[in-house]
Amino acid sequence: MRPVTVSTEVPYPPAQVYEFLDVLAHHERFTDHYLTDWHYSGPSRGFGARATVTAVLGGTRTGVSIEVINSEPPERIVEHNVSAAGRREAHGIYTIAPLPDGGGSRVSFTYTWLRAPLPDRLLAPVVRATMRRANHTVLRRLAAELARHQDGGGGATPPDPRP
Repeated sequence: MRPVTVSTEVPYPPAQVYEFLDVLAHHERFTDHYLTDWHYSGPSRGFGARATVTAVLGGTRTGVSIEVINSEPPERIVEHNVSAAGRREAHGIYTIAPLPDGGGSRVSFTYTWLRAPLPDRLLAPVVRATMRRANHTVLRRLAAELARHQDGGGGATPPDPRP
């Protein structure tokens, strides 16, 4: 299946955006419209940070494991996702680039299927459209969370939710 990429622009430099995205627990704040029941393990940020979640999308619920497998400050974070009882594997890649005028950043998220179950492949146009819509909402909500975070409304990194 072809990857899906969505982007947004935010008025913050790449280093600030990266620092926010690098903390995996922050992702719950802007993805909780379709990723719920977050449980964390490993480091709280960077390579090896892990979470298990429940994805509720397209009328289905499935467990998803997420692990950060590459982290290149301040421009890229790569997550490896496994779901559908191991039949679906994907990479979620956040890319952060400075805007040409230096007044902010372009944040892009690319979801790339490495392996997909047969129903996903048969319904690829619908699956890709659903993922595009969900991830467009993710980036819109990310921009709002960054504003809240930068303006002091959520400025401190939350306590580590792991036991």
